[in-house]
Amino acid sequence: MTAAMTTELFRAVDEYIVSTLINEDDVLRQTQIDAKAAGLPAISVSAAQGKLLQLFVQMLAARRVLEVGTLAGYSAIWMARALPADGSLFTIEFDPRHAEVARQNVNRAGLSARVNQCVGDARDILPQLHAENAGPFDLVFIDADKKSTPIYFEWALKLSRPGSIIIVDNVIRSGRVADAASRDADVQGIQEFNRMVGGSGSVSATAIQTVGAKGYDGFALVRVCG
Repeated sequence: MTAAMTTELFRAVDEYIVSTLINEDDVLRQTQIDAKAAGLPAISVSAAQGKLLQLFVQMLAARRVLEVGTLAGYSAIWMARALPADGSLFTIEFDPRHAEVARQNVNRAGLSARVNQCVGDARDILPQLHAENAGPFDLVFIDADKKSTPIYFEWALKLSRPGSIIIVDNVIRSGRVADAASRDADVQGIQEFNRMVGGSGSVSATAIQTVGAKGYDGFALVRVCG
């Protein structure tokens, strides 16, 4: 099987999963359409991944969620929909243009009361949230620039509690994460994150390889123990 055939197969199976198991409604589809029309990069989670995030919010009975990397708000909408009426999701986006697209999408989804958008560098905003006692968060989803993942994870721990879950996306890097000689800054960021997690006595974690419409990658699942 060629690489092209493999990619086509992954995409076809993802489409099958979405059509049979996942209720991606018009609001969610329009969010992706608007992102493309605005020229945003096609790097948001897939529908299957968005539903997985929603299920995590539901399984945790989460009331407070933190997201690093808003993009067009697609994953934020999936998660915010699973929150109770008095729940809240804080989402951080570096690019003001992306944040404006997300704001419009969140408003159309009727979730502006639950979603708090923070625009700027997460390396500045996360310490502010900590200083303002915005946490603890029940679930943290990190999906931003990979080279800064260790910094984001360090603050995620400070903004969590025992039992909180931290999910970090794109940690396999098409398999390049296993290349100890890689000079790619994003790969190195994920490798440093893995060393931090592996050397910590306060968390329990794993990483799962995935294939799908987004290609070959994966995510890390971290539970804060104490």
